[in-house]
Amino acid sequence: MRHDTPATTIHTSSGRRQALARISHRAGLLPPLAQARAMLRDDLRILAYHRVLEPLPPGFSFDLELVSAWAESFREQMALVRRRFHPMRFDEVLACLYAGRRLPRNAVLVTFDDGYDDNYRVAYPILHDLGVSAMFFVSTGHIDSGVPYSYDWLVHMLCVTEADTLSLPELQIACALPPDLGKRRVVAANVLDRLKGLDEGSQARIIARLAREWRLPIPHRHADCRPMTWAQLREMQDNGMEVGSHGVNHRMLAKLPPALMKAELVESRRRIGVELGRPAQVVSYPVGGHDAFNREVETAARAAGYEMACSYVAGTSRPGPDTLFSLRRLPIERDMDQAWFEAVVALPELFMHRSRRRLPNHAG
Repeated sequence: MRHDTPATTIHTSSGRRQALARISHRAGLLPPLAQARAMLRDDLRILAYHRVLEPLPPGFSFDLELVSAWAESFREQMALVRRRFHPMRFDEVLACLYAGRRLPRNAVLVTFDDGYDDNYRVAYPILHDLGVSAMFFVSTGHIDSGVPYSYDWLVHMLCVTEADTLSLPELQIACALPPDLGKRRVVAANVLDRLKGLDEGSQARIIARLAREWRLPIPHRHADCRPMTWAQLREMQDNGMEVGSHGVNHRMLAKLPPALMKAELVESRRRIGVELGRPAQVVSYPVGGHDAFNREVETAARAAGYEMACSYVAGTSRPGPDTLFSLRRLPIERDMDQAWFEAVVALPELFMHRSRRRLPNHAG
């Protein structure tokens, strides 16, 4: 997701990139520029998605920033990847690396984070129909339980609570909660961003406190924020998709005590092996920004048996010893039209938003 500040910078930056993308698209410049780039760089483009939805369900009160594309747009995007680029699987990339072969020009990987059931209901049929494989990084504890993800529940609570004020001294936030849902989403985005600057324990305590005070406990199931099931993942794997780890409980690994951080990596890989017949080869660090993983996390991922790891830092990477456990990705967002999407994949250094470094917060 995009986290640039201030908001006016986001809108101005997005508008300029989109306008330039449309001009380049209309002029037919993107395909030859992509080919010229491929002659000079053999890096790997990894597209990062979260959710793909049909038209938004009535009364949807979860995080819209996690809706990466609508179904029709996603089909167009995958058709373009199939037609103009070289879609690959992670195991194929690893095979190239182990054999000392260069990656094919314009290699692209498609990934999904978290494990929402719309990945199965909406995205998977489109991928299967077009013959494109994708990697689904799942938080195994949520696949086991079906419980909504805690960050999603925080946004949901802020959108639906009957409270008219919000006080979070740990985050230096004290404000009115407007009645308008759109304005509440703005408040929720700010709260969520600041919350992620805290250690994991403080994050959990704040979410639990709001759930208790507002009488909105996290349910065992919610139709609008439902993880996939192991049966769905088995079907997807049997039909050409890959499944990787996104930890157990979707925790920011660098903000956990070392023992818990290692357990998240080891247990999620083990659980995938039990349910799907093979342990995960690849892990995606939950949240995945600059503050969500570090050298200690990378070392622990290697020790746990993973062969590759993805961050959520925007960009591309040339897989090698220094990057194999910090691979960058290209976050795809629902406001990208087809021209902008093609431009991001063709020339990511020009059209992709940069990831900013989140400043740490200190609860107390």
